[in-house]
Amino acid sequence: MESRERVPDHSVPYEGVWRFTAPSTDASVPQARHAVRDLLRRQGVPVEDAVLHGLLLIVSELVTNAVKHAALLSPELAVEVAIGAEWIRVSVEDNHPYRPTALVTDHGQTGGRGLLLVREITAEAGGSCAVEHTAGGGKVIWAAMPLKAGL
Repeated sequence: MESRERVPDHSVPYEGVWRFTAPSTDASVPQARHAVRDLLRRQGVPVEDAVLHGLLLIVSELVTNAVKHAALLSPELAVEVAIGAEWIRVSVEDNHPYRPTALVTDHGQTGGRGLLLVREITAEAGGSCAVEHTAGGGKVIWAAMPLKAGL
């Protein structure tokens, strides 16, 4: 088995991976959004305003989904932020085995379009997103985008 360690680029001081956990409660939605925003500011990440607003909306949607749909089997969720020289990736992990899909919904409904919104924001920024199973039987939903629109 080969192990690779990424050597940080010291010319990019904001590069890194940060992870925090929160209870699967409604209060965690704004807390996660603020924590991500504050992290990006503290690290001096040169993210464009449009990308930042989309990213924070994605964090809100993903944490909301975990709170609404996974809290029964996953009383805690994890948010991870990975930042590279030209990109950023946010993910939300929970222990619920249900793997959601972005389905086309009735436009008359008031809910059920969170993952569609995440996919649209991510695609518009030139990024990608996915839902994956974790080794522990739960799932992680992630979205990765360039720091500058159009990269």
